[in-house]
Amino acid sequence: MTVTLSDIQAARKVLEHIIIPTPIISDAKLSRELGAKAYLKAESLQKSGSFKIRGAYNKISRLTDEEKSRGVIAASAGNHAQGVALAAQLNNIKAVIVLPEYAPLTKITATKSYGAEVVLHGESFDEAVAYSRKLQEEHGYTYVHPFDDEEVIAGQGTIGLEIVEGVPDLSVVVVPIGGGGIISGIATAVKTLMPDVRIIGVQAENAAPVKKCLAAGKIIDVPIGQTIADGIAVKRPGGLTLPIIEKYVDDVIEVSEEEIARAIYFCVQNNRLVVEGAGAAGLAALLAKKVSLKETDSICTVLCGGNIDANLLARILEQVMVRMGRYIFLKLLVPDRPGILAKLLINVAESGANVVEVFHKRAMWLAPLGKVGIEMLLEVRDEAHGRDVHRHLEEMGYHVEREGQGDWEE
Repeated sequence: MTVTLSDIQAARKVLEHIIIPTPIISDAKLSRELGAKAYLKAESLQKSGSFKIRGAYNKISRLTDEEKSRGVIAASAGNHAQGVALAAQLNNIKAVIVLPEYAPLTKITATKSYGAEVVLHGESFDEAVAYSRKLQEEHGYTYVHPFDDEEVIAGQGTIGLEIVEGVPDLSVVVVPIGGGGIISGIATAVKTLMPDVRIIGVQAENAAPVKKCLAAGKIIDVPIGQTIADGIAVKRPGGLTLPIIEKYVDDVIEVSEEEIARAIYFCVQNNRLVVEGAGAAGLAALLAKKVSLKETDSICTVLCGGNIDANLLARILEQVMVRMGRYIFLKLLVPDRPGILAKLLINVAESGANVVEVFHKRAMWLAPLGKVGIEMLLEVRDEAHGRDVHRHLEEMGYHVEREGQGDWEE
């Protein structure tokens, strides 16, 4: 069996009063950057914070009474967990969810809030899957796979129907890929209705098995590294999804951690949308100019989820601001006398910079006696303004060293 347009249309009827028909946002700034019309499908605003409720509810609502009575079990990197938990709650059945031990706290807490029993096991999604299968055998639960299931894929494909209907002159759709469920559903819907539309899949460089599997002509395990796109950190695509990707997806692109971070920042800064790493991968490929486009193109990328830990979000935004030159870090050596710091801060204010943090350093710097080291983290308008601040302080008689972004080994 394979997924067809009629399966996706049937799933749409099942989901009619369950999901939010999420907005398709015309993004003027992104359009200017790309030189083509750009739209964002904000599934980050979906119930449970991601698209996963679509496939999970379509699957669970179709279970027999006997299957429902046994309860459902699923393994997840986070978003499928919440989708299954909410779908089970809406169907009044038990749900057990296995998450990796290092799953974001936000996703663990949210899954529990929907009434599911959460089990933490393994260091990766694949280890969580293996343990969930073990629990299924022991307790007789009904299994709900995150992507390798026809009814799950059909549920995710309803996004494709909404994109076709909501984007004028659609020509390119860009979709993140983890196991391949969402891109398989969207590609099936879009390519069936509009065969000339290009479908572009995007993976994180540190978790990118699809191109290797396509090249090998079969599913192979690909080691994955650490990535902020935890929702798509999967070692292998599905047995159902890989052939669909091979049939319908025109290209698969990989993006770096820095590119994903920039996309998260772009969503917050320009669209007031909180998007997680996996959800921002498609936008990252566009911002990095990795998708070939024409002026006549009309592009839509899917922001798949918004379930990002607040601490991680804060770190990402701060780091992107450093890379963009919005934060600068300066070191100065000044006489250790009363009033010197106050004078320095007045000079900083004259330059138009905003002081974020100030540190006095004596012992740690081994500053000469009678001198004190000062470190300042400053917020500036942009890189050019940062250079102006540096120059102004030099002109006021200070010796200023600007620290770089660091050269950390991976």
